[in-house]
Amino acid sequence: MRNTTELRAAALEKAALENKAWPYEEARKLIARYPTGFPDAGVIFETGYGPSGLPHIGTFGEVARTTMVRRAFESLAPGVKTRLIAFSDDMDGLRKVPDGIPNPELLRANLGKPLTQVPDPFGTHPSFGQHNNARLQAFLDGFGFEYEFLSSTDCYRSGMFDATLLQILENYDAVINVILPTLGPERRATYSPFLPIDPVSGIVLQVPIIARDVAAGTISYVRPETGETVTVPVTGGACKLQWKVDWAMRWVALGVDYEMAGKDLIDSVMLSGRIARVLGARPPEGFNYELFLDAEGTKISKSKGNGLTIEQWLEYGPPESLALYMFQSPRKAKRLHFDVIPRAIDEYADFLAKYPEQPIEQQLGNPVHHIHQGTPPVAALPVSFSLLLNLASVAATDDPAKLWAYVARQAPGTSPETHPLLDRLVQHAARYARDFVIPGLKRRAPDAREATALRDLDTRLAAVGEGADAEAYQFEVYEAGKAAGFENLRDWFKALYETLIGSSQGPRMGSFIALYGLAETRGLIADALTMMETP
Repeated sequence: MRNTTELRAAALEKAALENKAWPYEEARKLIARYPTGFPDAGVIFETGYGPSGLPHIGTFGEVARTTMVRRAFESLAPGVKTRLIAFSDDMDGLRKVPDGIPNPELLRANLGKPLTQVPDPFGTHPSFGQHNNARLQAFLDGFGFEYEFLSSTDCYRSGMFDATLLQILENYDAVINVILPTLGPERRATYSPFLPIDPVSGIVLQVPIIARDVAAGTISYVRPETGETVTVPVTGGACKLQWKVDWAMRWVALGVDYEMAGKDLIDSVMLSGRIARVLGARPPEGFNYELFLDAEGTKISKSKGNGLTIEQWLEYGPPESLALYMFQSPRKAKRLHFDVIPRAIDEYADFLAKYPEQPIEQQLGNPVHHIHQGTPPVAALPVSFSLLLNLASVAATDDPAKLWAYVARQAPGTSPETHPLLDRLVQHAARYARDFVIPGLKRRAPDAREATALRDLDTRLAAVGEGADAEAYQFEVYEAGKAAGFENLRDWFKALYETLIGSSQGPRMGSFIALYGLAETRGLIADALTMMETP
């Protein structure tokens, strides 16, 4: 007889075959790719990274989303091998100095060289490319991704790409005929898929190729500075490829089955796919995701350094909240700035709380199923993150111990040891309130009607007394607003937030009173009334 775990796995596999969550839809493309059986090497996923700037959240998002598709595929095709290659195009020439980098003159003196030949301005690694590669891997490792890191420099120099590079040389005309119609007249006249790395200057050159020898595996060009003809092999790292051709070459050489890309690369994906077919290969499956925007609606750029960094998000929110943000609506452009973090945290907590009680079909569409690879933790959160934020703001504290004292009042028996996820949220809330909420708080004096309502609320709360539950306090908040003639109670709640907390938005007041304390809340009311009476 099959045990409970086996029965659940079988039920999940059956339900996943028709589930509409986007990772399953993508995984089914890979099932259809191999109708007669999967190759012995398994199915290979790839994500690409251009290390000309520091890793940003968009880079992480591609790895996170691809991992979600990989795990969905594994649930549909149990036993089939999978690999995720995180590929760094670190042999690309440094085109410009990114903003916000120390020692910019060091980079400026090495423009045009492969990123792994540019000195590290941070002074921690042999090259700028290796520094940025290490930053990316450190985070991916910290998040627990399973991946294989590949460096473009290592792949070119080791000979891993040699066979495919020679194949491109052999099909030179067919390859450039894919690209040439997309170029202007001047660029078309000088275009070559091969970029020789000059043996003297070390610069990745974009120069016309004046001769090529398929049998010898070489190309020739004229060195711009001296006018002499130079012949170099296309193999062994003596050349790299223009990036659209390079992308296709990687797909072919590594046997990539799946790679997603940003919406801005749709045309490039199509061109690289055509080149892959020229080389006798099938392009990978994948989809085009929308781009992240900063607070002003501008595309996030790793060279500009706008938008949030990975480190900044993790300062104010747990990694699970970041993964949720990546899961939701990948084909929709979203602004990525500090204000989105609290909402992402509370949404993650809501999805996590719902998961255990959902039927299998709904669990497969629940983001936490994909964030936690099918086994989300059981974690009760008696207090929401937004409530913690308001508590920290009103108490004007960034001390987690003080916040925990309030939490223990609302949820006796909880502690950092018994509720580790809640403890992480307390830490994040203290930091977020300190940096973004408390500096902007400004309580205003109530007007006459609001003051009458506040006095009435104070009387009602005193009658309820200490130790009541949140619902009892919430009832009295509603009644005070109705008695004061607030036809739209939203106006009453807004007045409470602005006069008691100093913000136009706030928590559910009953929960706040229970958490903050009856005496402390009545003290806020007294302060607001005093502010009105003070000229």
